[in-house]
Amino acid sequence: MQFEPKTKNYKQNVEDSFKLQKFMDFIGAKLMKVEPGFCEIHLPFNENLTQQNGYLHAGIISTLADNAAGYAAFSLMEEEASVLAVEFKLNLISPAIGEKLIARANVLKSGRTLTICRADVFTVKDGVEKLCAASQATLIQVKKISETKIEK
Repeated sequence: MQFEPKTKNYKQNVEDSFKLQKFMDFIGAKLMKVEPGFCEIHLPFNENLTQQNGYLHAGIISTLADNAAGYAAFSLMEEEASVLAVEFKLNLISPAIGEKLIARANVLKSGRTLTICRADVFTVKDGVEKLCAASQATLIQVKKISETKIEK
């Protein structure tokens, strides 16, 4: 589907917001691609992010799916907007083991307030991508919150 962004600064807005996410920096995730209604995030394998069987933890997989969907939605929002997840569902399909994870999200429907996205998470092993999780998410456009309003 072709989407028209509501601001010409959509890519910079996504990049700036992504940089503010300390958790994404902490786990080593990188924003790789942003287009209107699309986002791709990569995460190199890190043993510190694994569960008891050596697979990347489901919490990490869901984090990537959530963020990719959120930024796909955010790419179509107003200039002074921020994005929050309302809900998401995740199906874990195969173990996440390999050199890296790739999360790709597409907007399915962009509304005035709510946006519906699909995110697929792939594991890359020996250069081959394999689907490890599929997600559907609902995101909401809210007014941008200044840091001075956030109580710490």
